[in-house]
Amino acid sequence: MRRTRVKICGITNAEDAAGAVASGADALGFNFFPGSVRFTEAESARDIATELPAFVAKVALFVNESVAGIESILKVFQPDLLQFHGEETPDFCQQFGLPYIKALAATGEPGFADSVAAYTDARGVLLDTRANGSFGGTGETFDWSLVPALSMPVILAGGLNAGNVREAIRQVSPYAVDVSGGVEKSKGQKDIDKMQAFCAAVREADQEEL
Repeated sequence: MRRTRVKICGITNAEDAAGAVASGADALGFNFFPGSVRFTEAESARDIATELPAFVAKVALFVNESVAGIESILKVFQPDLLQFHGEETPDFCQQFGLPYIKALAATGEPGFADSVAAYTDARGVLLDTRANGSFGGTGETFDWSLVPALSMPVILAGGLNAGNVREAIRQVSPYAVDVSGGVEKSKGQKDIDKMQAFCAAVREADQEEL
């Protein structure tokens, strides 16, 4: 049976982290981009992470951060996986000694699959909605038919919520889905009912493949 993994991103407090885990999230994302409303300090992320049970992955999200900036955060917060959401090159992503995923805007343009393939050692590619002046987190979906056949696991993001994630999984069959705003009651504050509904919808979509 297919099992689509769930990452709930933009965790800013321990209550939301506990609710995400109880809802069935496989991974939690901590946003270290200062321009985001979901930004969290390394010390806060570290304190939240100490309460997480085994087998829940901690993901550190960066957007065009400097090497020194990333290294300073990694001295405090120890993630299982890095997520690069800016214009980072493959060489940049590789240098921190941790597995990583790369976020790219799904455009449908010729050569997009080649752009993905450049990140040969990434553990997956996170496909998000293209947005001028923004690095994801727009709450807008994109045309899922634009997702090409790729050589690495696909993590689907961009405007997902409990109402559309089943159809997204049917169309794309991603390895994982990534949600942030779709399970919030306000920017940076999660809603336990929405998290539970989202994870339940993912399980229902997987069951439909039986």
